[in-house]
Amino acid sequence: MDISSILQGGYQHPLSRSWQAQRQLTKEMLMYPIFITDDPDASDIIASLPNQRRWGINKLQGFLDPLIRKGLRSVILFGVPLKCVKDERGTPADDTEGPVISAIRLLRDLYPSLYIACDVCLCEYTSHGHCGVLRTDGTIEPEPSVARIAEVALNYAKAGAHCVAPSDMMDGRIKAIKRALIDGGYGNRCTLMSYSAKFASGLYGPFRDAAGSAPSFGDRKCYQLPPAAKGLACRAIQRDVGEGADIIMVKPALPYLDIISHASRLAPDHPLACYQVSGEFAMVHAGANAGVYELRTMAFETVESMIRAGATLILTYFTPEFLDWLEV
Repeated sequence: MDISSILQGGYQHPLSRSWQAQRQLTKEMLMYPIFITDDPDASDIIASLPNQRRWGINKLQGFLDPLIRKGLRSVILFGVPLKCVKDERGTPADDTEGPVISAIRLLRDLYPSLYIACDVCLCEYTSHGHCGVLRTDGTIEPEPSVARIAEVALNYAKAGAHCVAPSDMMDGRIKAIKRALIDGGYGNRCTLMSYSAKFASGLYGPFRDAAGSAPSFGDRKCYQLPPAAKGLACRAIQRDVGEGADIIMVKPALPYLDIISHASRLAPDHPLACYQVSGEFAMVHAGANAGVYELRTMAFETVESMIRAGATLILTYFTPEFLDWLEV
């Protein structure tokens, strides 16, 4: 054989195999999505999301203490209002006694070093289940939608969130949120992480079960991106960079590794997040339960593919397991 043909000598040992990665998965790269409900004593199993629950604030410390000891560094909070009265503009989203703001205050007090991000959207709080304010014909009205989302983001920052992450996909909301943060005195105190390339995916079903956020009519295809729209995703990423996003996100992750790779080139100076969404997580579990592969092996393979594509931050429900697996 020619000398240049021999590659296996470079990865014949477990340690040298690890050196072949340009970037290694670490605990700091993991952000754990947590569902917070307005029943303070809730610990509700989510049937379609293995090992995940909806938590009330009275149960959070018992749940998080062991994870903090294992090295949990960041979480992202999703509000699940079950008792409030929803309306057309999502008024409960930033209720000062609602689940998200209550959880922010509690976590800031309990865990001063924990990084707290908050999903910013209206769908869980609107009577119609869409991510913005609607016109009388049921279509999105952009200006009041963006204004309301920016208001919610600012109120999360005021409550103590380190990061606000708008997932609504309304045009112009990054600029509006950035302006609101700056004008409110939080421009240099709160990170803005944009769901820049969020696709209209079939992989959100378990999340909608968990959050109760399915729309009451229609779908979200007019504001979430079409799955085949690479060019549109690239334009959205570039737009959000220009509007002041501090972190760019691609969601879902595994079916859109090419978009993650494009994002890493379009925004090389920005941290790049991806969300291993509920359906991806459930599929990995389903395959493991069917004996197709070993759960840990496939969890690592999927997340490492995201890192290989360019992601520097992974939002995943596997975070508790990875905190254990990365110790081995």
